Amino acid sequence: MVLFFTPRGNDETKHYIYMGRDKVENEDLIKWGLPEDVWFHVDKMSSAHVYMRVKKGQTWDDLTEEELEDCAQLVKANSIQGNKENNVWIVYTPWANLKKLPRMEVGQVGYHDLKLVRRIKVEKRQNEIVNRLNKTKREEYPDLAAEREAYDVEVREEKKRAFREAENARLEEERAREADRDARDYKHIMDGDKMMTNKDIAAKYESVSDYEDDFM
Repeated sequence: MVLFFTPRGNDETKHYIYMGRDKVENEDLIKWGLPEDVWFHVDKMSSAHVYMRVKKGQTWDDLTEEELEDCAQLVKANSIQGNKENNVWIVYTPWANLKKLPRMEVGQVGYHDLKLVRRIKVEKRQNEIVNRLNKTKREEYPDLAAEREAYDVEVREEKKRAFREAENARLEEERAREADRDARDYKHIMDGDKMMTNKDIAAKYESVSDYEDDFM
């Protein structure tokens, strides 16, 4: 089961928050996340794994201050120790930066790059924020593996379309350059079949000026 929440400003951003029910379920979330997911956790304490999913093509830089606060308050509220303390630090990073090694315990993760980890300080629990989020909570049972496969298929198709469009544009440009070269080619001006000798000119025209007028 996955729990979903609606953050502030959702009508404008179309972002949403989700988290696993327990640490076992968190393993699936770590495995089948998407590049648009941003992961939140209480720093150096046990807590829920909270994710914010942004729109395709966006990054964690597109999160609003209100959304960051919502995620920070939700992850603090779902930490047994962190919920009791003030001045708690929350860490967050893109899903792709999470590192899972075989020797790690269930629900435990590391980071590929510490430079891609940011921190938020939560001074105290804001009950109005947590209560508002809990009112939007819904329980679902998504097929995370199937969703990820569908996402990957769509990405591959988008890359194929982009390649085809780029290739068609390249071929069209090449044809245009070839047509321009042909138009400028001197051989089209000096057409041997249309050239006339002085004898031909004398037989066809009464004077050189008549020939020049016809030529021009």
